[in-house]
Amino acid sequence: MDKEELKALILKGENKTLEFKERFKDEILKTISAFANSSGGVLLVGVKDRGEVCGISLEDRRYQDIISKVLNRTGITPEFGKVDVDNKPVLYMSVKKSLIPIAFDGRYYKRVGNTTRVMNFDELKAFFQRDMRFERLTESSFSFDEIDSETVYRFIRSANNNGRLTVLNKDSSLKEIFSRLSLMENDQINNAGMLLFGKNPQQYFDTARVRILHLKDNITIIGDKWASGNLFNQYLATEEAIKTYINVRYEIKGMSRTDIWDYPLEAIREAIANSLLHRDYFRTVTTQIKVFDNKIWFFNPGGLSEDWTMNKLLGLHSSEPRNPIMFNLFYLAGLVESVGSGMGRILDGLKAYGLPEPGFEMTHNEFIMIFEKQEVTDQVTDQVTDQVTDQVTDHVEINKEKILEFCSTPKSRKEIMDHLELVHTHSFRQLYLNPLLEMGKIRRTIPDKPNSSKQKYMTVTNQSDRSFSKKT
Repeated sequence: MDKEELKALILKGENKTLEFKERFKDEILKTISAFANSSGGVLLVGVKDRGEVCGISLEDRRYQDIISKVLNRTGITPEFGKVDVDNKPVLYMSVKKSLIPIAFDGRYYKRVGNTTRVMNFDELKAFFQRDMRFERLTESSFSFDEIDSETVYRFIRSANNNGRLTVLNKDSSLKEIFSRLSLMENDQINNAGMLLFGKNPQQYFDTARVRILHLKDNITIIGDKWASGNLFNQYLATEEAIKTYINVRYEIKGMSRTDIWDYPLEAIREAIANSLLHRDYFRTVTTQIKVFDNKIWFFNPGGLSEDWTMNKLLGLHSSEPRNPIMFNLFYLAGLVESVGSGMGRILDGLKAYGLPEPGFEMTHNEFIMIFEKQEVTDQVTDQVTDQVTDQVTDHVEINKEKILEFCSTPKSRKEIMDHLELVHTHSFRQLYLNPLLEMGKIRRTIPDKPNSSKQKYMTVTNQSDRSFSKKT
């Protein structure tokens, strides 16, 4: 650094990465620790707080003593230099961000604005874990006997069908699937693999589940459900639990029925995915969702990282998930997108329903998002109803065509639902099975025993077959 560069630096004034000191004292070592534990920074000795150069005695022995003290007391060696400004020596120390926490006298410091502060326990814990990804840690006792192979191959089928995964298929072994999808470390199943596909991940991670509460007010609980198991099961179970706590009305057009919920289901699903995939699994706190009559409160143990702001979150941004392996598998399954558009879809979905933008509450270790209801005009209600009805009707009609094609040979209800990747039996009967039976487009293979466990359904190909088609 030359004289002109140093003068330009002084003109910037003290900030998060720049501090002035009149003379060298031990408290400077706290600042060095804080710079190393934050974003790095430059310390100028021989400059007053207001930027006036006062100089410092820097004969060779004194200069070497300072270097030795910094090294011996902090364990790091910043870049040192001396610059004369109007015959006044200034010592500069340029400190890089450290990959490991740097202590001074047994304490760890960080920069907050232009001040140096001691880290509290939670901040220190987060620092130790910031470069340690939970999902890549392993447990020697994990085994493939604890993996739910049905969920694994359902995922493979879904990822194959939507074209996002082609290198693996139903014939791939569990070990090959886990290896290719980064679910193993050194031939051991990692935490991501267990959370995504374990039969009972809570055996190892007791708080890795979701509690869904229905509340009349802040203290009166009128419903309490838990979503456990692997993350895919939690995702589906959480949605179903929320749907039991919110209102739904029906719109009938032709032979199709459309469900109009209090909130757009796409926005709810995005919020659930956010809670599962962006949470901090190092924290032994359960994800919570509270459903009130007028709002839904989503709590996620894991705040935004240091360089994220609300403007960045709500604007255009790249995808930077806290748990990229788990996020990627949800992407491959078609449950999320990988372009940082999840928050945008939430905003768009709420807007289309005539609902306000979500509210947010954040600290360094938790994230809260709130959906609120509001009264809307008849015009907005009609607009939303027509839009949602048209979208759902198109989807239902496409699936009906798939059923007719698939059932050219007899198929069970489960086989049809698996083919369409549907999981809700009641909705399947109401939207697909009963209407097709009523229209005489499919028939039962055992018409006299409609509830038989061996019952199958087949596409009607001629008029004589239609007499068997009756509603269940």
